[in-house]
Amino acid sequence: MKGSTAMKTPLVAPFPAARLRRTRATPALRALVRQTHLAPSDLIWPVFLTEGTDLEVPVPSMPGVVRRSVDRIGAAAREAQGLGIPAICLFPYTGPDARTADCAMAWDPDNLTNRAIREIKSACPDIAVMTDIALDPYNASGHDGFVVDGEIVNDETVEALVRMALAQAEAGADILGPSDMMDGRIGAIRAALEGAGHRNVTILSYAAKYASAFYGPFRDAVGASAALTGDKKTYQMDPANRDEALRLVARDLSEGADMVMVKPGMPYLDICRDVKDAFGVPTFAYQVSGEYAMLRAAAANGWLDGPKVMMESLMAFKRAGCDGVLTYFAPEAARILNG
Repeated sequence: MKGSTAMKTPLVAPFPAARLRRTRATPALRALVRQTHLAPSDLIWPVFLTEGTDLEVPVPSMPGVVRRSVDRIGAAAREAQGLGIPAICLFPYTGPDARTADCAMAWDPDNLTNRAIREIKSACPDIAVMTDIALDPYNASGHDGFVVDGEIVNDETVEALVRMALAQAEAGADILGPSDMMDGRIGAIRAALEGAGHRNVTILSYAAKYASAFYGPFRDAVGASAALTGDKKTYQMDPANRDEALRLVARDLSEGADMVMVKPGMPYLDICRDVKDAFGVPTFAYQVSGEYAMLRAAAANGWLDGPKVMMESLMAFKRAGCDGVLTYFAPEAARILNG
């Protein structure tokens, strides 16, 4: 974004000396005064994984999105790199038979995510690979943490998340994305990475993640919908709270996060702006599955111009102060931006 984000008092001559439409009169003039810019390099592409060979399985609640088998993830990475998208974020689909109460698959060196990391690094060494750190894809209960007597326990979960983070770093992940919202997990993960020699692995913390109803299609995509018991309100944020987000971001930065994320995106643009203004750190938003599905459905029904609302929604994140966006629209948007 050009210039300072600080509020300024505009100086405007009286009409007709000032005609504010003058700078909107032509495409060239609009380009000259445009304050916010969007590029493929602002995008992170979330990609779903599935077991099997030579598979691309559609996600019904997310038209245009598929689950890819590991042997096809290299092609997705090459596509992203060719479009100028700098990073891919991996999310595994885990069937009910593979989910357990101890979530041991989460730190298995040969789980879907870790195999996909190695495949991408073999196919496209220069693209950044981001991962998700939370137990929900592997948990029989569908929760991000261990459940003991009906409670999602914090400290025991953090120990498991550290094991998961180390396995992903060993596999070659560039960016770790703790999305679980347990207290103290950033400090524990950072200390473990340093101790294991992974000093350059970046943490993009889901610092302000709300207990939102916009996650439904994602849970379908990773197989968590049927597994989930109860809700996640004891560890994800209350959608009514604003100041708490800044406390959480401050905490995660103090513990060693390099970048922070607000999730969901468009319903929380005020939080994106607050975070960027307060901390000035690399700030990202996740345009989550429900946001994507709404725009796709409206476009499919002819109620909205799909490409136009897609680009407008992405520009909104940049205007709100975000440095980048995780979005399922990434390849489509990049093609438009590349002309």
